[in-house]
Amino acid sequence: MFKNAYIPYGGYYTTPFCKWMGSLANVNAIELGAATSKRWFASRGIDPTLIDYLYLGVSVGQKSIFYGAPWAAAMMGAGQAPGQNVTQACATATTAVFNAALAVDAGSFETTYCLLADRPSNGPHTIWPNPNGPGGEVIAENWNMDNIAADPATGKDMLTTAENVAREHGFSREQADELTLRRYEQYAEALANERAFQRRYMFPVEVAVSRRETKRVEADEGVTATSAEGLARLRAVQPDGIHTYGAQTHPADANAGIVVTTRERAAELSTDPRLAAQVVAYGHARTKPAHMPMAPATSVKRALDRAGLGLDQIKTIKNHTPFIANDLHLAKALGLDAHTFNNYGTSLVYGHPQAPTLARLLIEAIEETALKGGGYALVTGCAAGDSAAALIVKVG
Repeated sequence: MFKNAYIPYGGYYTTPFCKWMGSLANVNAIELGAATSKRWFASRGIDPTLIDYLYLGVSVGQKSIFYGAPWAAAMMGAGQAPGQNVTQACATATTAVFNAALAVDAGSFETTYCLLADRPSNGPHTIWPNPNGPGGEVIAENWNMDNIAADPATGKDMLTTAENVAREHGFSREQADELTLRRYEQYAEALANERAFQRRYMFPVEVAVSRRETKRVEADEGVTATSAEGLARLRAVQPDGIHTYGAQTHPADANAGIVVTTRERAAELSTDPRLAAQVVAYGHARTKPAHMPMAPATSVKRALDRAGLGLDQIKTIKNHTPFIANDLHLAKALGLDAHTFNNYGTSLVYGHPQAPTLARLLIEAIEETALKGGGYALVTGCAAGDSAAALIVKVG
């Protein structure tokens, strides 16, 4: 357990999640993330020179990623801060916050910043040398598409891992469609009253269209209108599978930022000095090969054990949902009602930009728990390689 690692209330933002090949497709994710963070610091009156260390979460490489965190720090006005790149596929954000909390709790730093920035759109294509190939043929890799299509450890694509779990646990197409529709209904609640819930944490992103024109994106881009009838008409992607294109996420582009600091500094930086989110515990797991959606449940159990908490003490639960089987399995493994978690939406609906995905889930969990009067919030999500990470925070 951590004793002195806090996220200030309001000490975070996430941009809207923009659809694949949409508004953010042509901008370097690190440059855009740094520019957005700089604007966010200014909007909050936070001096970026307070930052002692930067954790830059990126899973899809961008030009100049070699300089990564120090480069981003300089661009956002925190040029005094060193930093490091963090990458753990979809669990990058929880792992970045975990590393930041470790450093703050140990007294190594007072104030750290986690910048999560990814752009799966226009992902890089790497050419690897192959001296032993016939005629010196090279090995080509698409950082995004090729790694979704196959885990080199198992040879299986990510959708197959979800269908493996669905078959093993007897989940049906009807269950998949019914819970998928529920997720869209929950997301609709975040749009009520002119997006009142999202406006608590969402920060608009600005993108240069030309030298004279800047595009400002204030809301999610790429959410599909969904109905029970529409879901029923879709074909399963794999023969005898339960997942249609409606029951799985879609790639997106975005960035997010989270401050992790001491209790005293959190009180100074919080928009409400009575509130902060204490980082309590972290859990990790790796499940059996090609069964990725099963890993989050184990990571949750480990986080709960480390925190000395029971699931009944958790007020808010958010789970990354690349496939609806993830939520079906988490509910079954933990004895939860699947309709009661992932309030206000999840990545199934608003998309999956990888590194920022669990950052948004964590931020939404903090805000939902604050609305409930405080308490414990739990965020979890699977990651490449049949792994997962979970983080527990206490809002109050």
